[in-house]
Amino acid sequence: MTTLSHDKGATDVPLIEQTIGAYFDSACAKHATREALVSRHQNDRLTYAELRRRVDAVACSLLRLGLEKGDRVAIWSQNNVEWLVTQHATAKAGLVLVNINPAYRRAELEYAVNKVGCRAIVLSPAFKTSNYIEMINDLAPELASSQPGALKAAKLPTLQFVIRLGDEKTPGMSNFGELLTPPSDAEKDRLAALGATLKADEPINIQFTSGTTGNPKGATLTHRNILNNGFFVGEAIRLTEKDSICVPVPLYHCFGMVMANLGALTHGSKLVYPAEAFDPLAVLQAVSEERCTTLYGVPTMFIGALDHPDFAKYDISSLRTGIMAGSPCPIEVMKRVISQMHMGEVTIAYGMTETSPVSTQSSVDDSIELRVSTVGRVQPHVEIKIVDTDGNAVPRGVTGEFCTRGYSVMRGYWGDVAKTAEAVDGEGWMHTGDLATMDENGYCNIVGRIKDMVIRGGENVYPREIEEFLYRHPKIRDVQVVGLPDKRFGEELCAWIVPRENETITEEEVRDFCKGQIAYYKIPRYIKFVDGFPMTVTGKIQKFLIRDQMKQELGLEENRTA
Repeated sequence: MTTLSHDKGATDVPLIEQTIGAYFDSACAKHATREALVSRHQNDRLTYAELRRRVDAVACSLLRLGLEKGDRVAIWSQNNVEWLVTQHATAKAGLVLVNINPAYRRAELEYAVNKVGCRAIVLSPAFKTSNYIEMINDLAPELASSQPGALKAAKLPTLQFVIRLGDEKTPGMSNFGELLTPPSDAEKDRLAALGATLKADEPINIQFTSGTTGNPKGATLTHRNILNNGFFVGEAIRLTEKDSICVPVPLYHCFGMVMANLGALTHGSKLVYPAEAFDPLAVLQAVSEERCTTLYGVPTMFIGALDHPDFAKYDISSLRTGIMAGSPCPIEVMKRVISQMHMGEVTIAYGMTETSPVSTQSSVDDSIELRVSTVGRVQPHVEIKIVDTDGNAVPRGVTGEFCTRGYSVMRGYWGDVAKTAEAVDGEGWMHTGDLATMDENGYCNIVGRIKDMVIRGGENVYPREIEEFLYRHPKIRDVQVVGLPDKRFGEELCAWIVPRENETITEEEVRDFCKGQIAYYKIPRYIKFVDGFPMTVTGKIQKFLIRDQMKQELGLEENRTA
């Protein structure tokens, strides 16, 4: 009898049915004297007790301003202490935190704030090339003549409160430091009373998905969604109160906010923010000096650390485990992480924002072979299946679309019933758009995106397979493969290759490496050597930009069918 690609996670460990605020209070009481956070670039260290003091102060201050349960509060900032404090303060006050991508510009900010109707925004003055204060003043010139908390802006009609980080004063804005004023006993009592009315299945977070077409969609997540996902991801790598997690991933994304911040909270672990954004040297220094046991990152971050010229100067032997996720994890990179970074228990996690995020994860008990070649098995309390175009589960080993359902699936896209129905079917299955296979033991492998699959002369080609093969070449540091339109074959393959430092490689070398090893139709017709790839802030490669650039360079047009 054929076994179908369908599996359910264990249920022996029950789901957490508390709100984030209630769980936060109990964790802070239990681990009061332990360090909760080290923000190295801010030279700030907080115990769990101190973190709770700051969180309670900010939560009470937000209520004092007049914000009410269910109001949306945006945060637009790089990684810092204030981000974590705001995350927990909004959760305790029953406010919905809206994560704004640090890379957003004016139009994207305007869209996000208005789409979900934010009443308040907490923002950094600036980050990298973005001047956030300048941008919000452009959108809301009324700020210059407004009293803090009394904004009435034509382009941002719901926005009332603008709270800036830092000590400088800006017309129309409050300072975050003002929110740290110790609350009165009456305000503490009000916060506790409000907390008792909150429910675990209520929305507490909105994260905008970075779609390649159309406007971003606001995935709406509950306390139950993200608190449990953070917990079970931490369980998979055996986090304890003795662990220190180095977090170079952005907090605005699920990887930082859920897997790191909430994963640490649910295990009493210590968070270490090495810098305000990813910096390979800062990561190596943080791991070495803070004796971090755990490191999170997307593949490009691990590659950046491994290939840093000072890599060998740092003692990172304290590392035990970690998670590589966010985009497909090259097998050769995983092998280097295990052998050179001492991360013998590193795991791969797979998921998406709409599923809080993780659906499958490898285990520290899995063989190295399984941990480098799959994305593991189904997470607890989650159900997965791999389906054909008709929605029927395919036999094990057959490629189809990865679908998941359970506690982790979002409440929906904020204010968009139609888009929600496209993503989540009537039976609660989230359709991910990812192509995957499941083996006899339930281990899954992501072979690409449905939209990334290349059809060359009638042959289905998965770019991920070719990328994995090319990673084996000793002169290749990183590679991305896309399909380009071709009049004869429909599509042809194009490889963008980043050579290793101080190495020179030719197109002929690449093709000779492929000949006799992979089928002729999988050998890229176009090869371009580059310094890097276009990517999102979270480290996801934007293949559509690679494709667009090559089409323009080569003068290729999409094939039209009648």
